[in-house]
Amino acid sequence: MKILYHPDKADIHLSSILYALSDPVRLSIVAEISRIGECTCGGIDANVVKSTLSHHVRTMREAGVVQVRVQGTQRFLSIRSADLEERFPGLLSSILNAYAGSNEPISNVTEASCRTTKT
Repeated sequence: MKILYHPDKADIHLSSILYALSDPVRLSIVAEISRIGECTCGGIDANVVKSTLSHHVRTMREAGVVQVRVQGTQRFLSIRSADLEERFPGLLSSILNAYAGSNEPISNVTEASCRTTKT
């Protein structure tokens, strides 16, 4: 099985986070995961093809925004909230609050495929 790269907390850079969250699809995915909690990749309906969704997840993972946990054949996504808050206090919450107030559409994440407890 391929080992997925996740940057160490000290290696998370502001420019990488801002780049990862500059795309509307990625921002909507992060907003939904923040609202719902850990979610499978298959539970995300971002109105993009599977290969494009994989690209978005990879971009967020390599930037340090999300953690991808592999369990069997499924990949679970969660936000690295604690790491991001320690590295850049208030950044993620400010971005998500601004996004929530912008009335931009949110991707369709099915709650049936997501855990109900936040990570």
